[in-house]
Amino acid sequence: MSPLTPLCAAALRQLWRDRSGLAVTETALVLPFFLGAGLCGVELANYSLETMRVGQLAVSIADNASRIGDTSTLENRKIYESDINDLLLGASIEAAQGMGLFEHGRVIVSSLEVNANGNQYIHWQRCMGKLAASSNYGNQGDVLTNGMGPSEREVIALTGEAVIFVELQYDYQPLVSDALIGTPRISTVASFTVRSSRDLTQIYQADSDKPDPIYTCNLFIDAFA
Repeated sequence: MSPLTPLCAAALRQLWRDRSGLAVTETALVLPFFLGAGLCGVELANYSLETMRVGQLAVSIADNASRIGDTSTLENRKIYESDINDLLLGASIEAAQGMGLFEHGRVIVSSLEVNANGNQYIHWQRCMGKLAASSNYGNQGDVLTNGMGPSEREVIALTGEAVIFVELQYDYQPLVSDALIGTPRISTVASFTVRSSRDLTQIYQADSDKPDPIYTCNLFIDAFA
């Protein structure tokens, strides 16, 4: 018998009785589970925060769009392409650079009005963002049966007035990893009636010799990147 055998047997018996590393072993086994659950909780909290931010941003855009236009006591307020472009630029700034609103999302601004036949229709529509998404409720020129918006929650314009309807769609950008909750699309809408008497005939150019860009909804760009 080798002289090391009794020593090995004694060491094995001592190791078998040793419980000093038991807590460390248990911690090593359960740590990945708790770490994963913690990270998932952080991701869900961030998703909830982004959903709230997107909703508030849509409301802010619709509210601001209902106020734009020059001020005159002699005629109805005119709006210009530059006004709409400033509105979209303001949305990008308000969203904060880290969000990447127009990189990962799309804003659709529509003017819901009443046509000559008394029907609800989308007079004009402007869009900004690279996200390949279109309006869920109609495109420029469409005549709408029940107004604009989700079913049974449609909004309507009154004759001689306009309602600004904003759709915001945004692909959530994970804080930790897309393996946790993926990249769900956040979609929200908001609407405001135009505050003052507005010239509804058209959108004007401030300088016809140097016209401002028109961001129609066939463009999928971020003009402010």
